[in-house]
Amino acid sequence: MNWQNYIHSNPNILVGKLVIKETRISIEFLLNLFANGWSEAEILENYPSLTSESIRAVFSFTAECMRDEFLYMAIPLSEAS
Repeated sequence: MNWQNYIHSNPNILVGKLVIKETRISIEFLLNLFANGWSEAEILENYPSLTSESIRAVFSFTAECMRDEFLYMAIPLSEAS
């Protein structure tokens, strides 16, 4: 998937946070919804401007960031158990 078709950053929208194109819904916000147990169906029902493809783009972007090592461990290895 080409996540760039669905995600962009504009300094005039949410201070430049990454958002789904043509919305003010940030990638961070969507990831937090999933982290708090929301399903895709619940998100689509509550945010009708989103599509299944735009939600998949969030995961595609995140996977690419991890693959390219943009994201790093938040817990030092000495504290992980």
